Amino acid sequence: MPKRVDHAERRTEIAQALVRAAGRLGLHAVGMRDVAAEAGVSLRLVQYYFESKEKLLLFGLRQLAAQFGARVAARVRAAGEDPGPRAVIEAVLTAALPVDDESRLFHHLYTSYAVLSVTDEALAAQPFIKDPDAAEATLSGLLRQAADAGLLRPGVDARAEAVGLLAMSAGLGTSVLVGQRDADSATAVLGYHLDRIFRDRPTGP
Repeated sequence: MPKRVDHAERRTEIAQALVRAAGRLGLHAVGMRDVAAEAGVSLRLVQYYFESKEKLLLFGLRQLAAQFGARVAARVRAAGEDPGPRAVIEAVLTAALPVDDESRLFHHLYTSYAVLSVTDEALAAQPFIKDPDAAEATLSGLLRQAADAGLLRPGVDARAEAVGLLAMSAGLGTSVLVGQRDADSATAVLGYHLDRIFRDRPTGP
């Protein structure tokens, strides 16, 4: 009796091979043959599951984003049973800093995809860049929660601050990735801006 193939598992294995190969070769250079060799399967099999390189990249990067989400969740759990909005925001922002192999790979490939999509119409047509930004919605909600609890300084716009903090985190991540600064100084900058947003102690309603 022929062995039953788990197609979802096979797609995931190929996507993981893409991530590994792209981490070595660069997202701009990796091809489907490279992915097939990395996964130890035929090119025809990769093409069976992914009809184009663009769709393979999209699936692979979504897998990487899911792993990043698990990383953030682990940091939030490590902050305690009821860490509060600021601790959760710090967990989200610092998880994106490229301080180890996993986070460096995520930042490298995510940024590469965004840059390539500027000049590659096929990549730009994929929904990855246009997907709703869950992190922005999460941070906005946490900041509104903090405002309701009297934890924010007067006049703070939760959505605008969420956008700014995420953009700052991304920029700081790139500066760490290229060696402009170290992770401690990047974390200190994030802390400085959170101090600007949050009160030293909560106020009453």
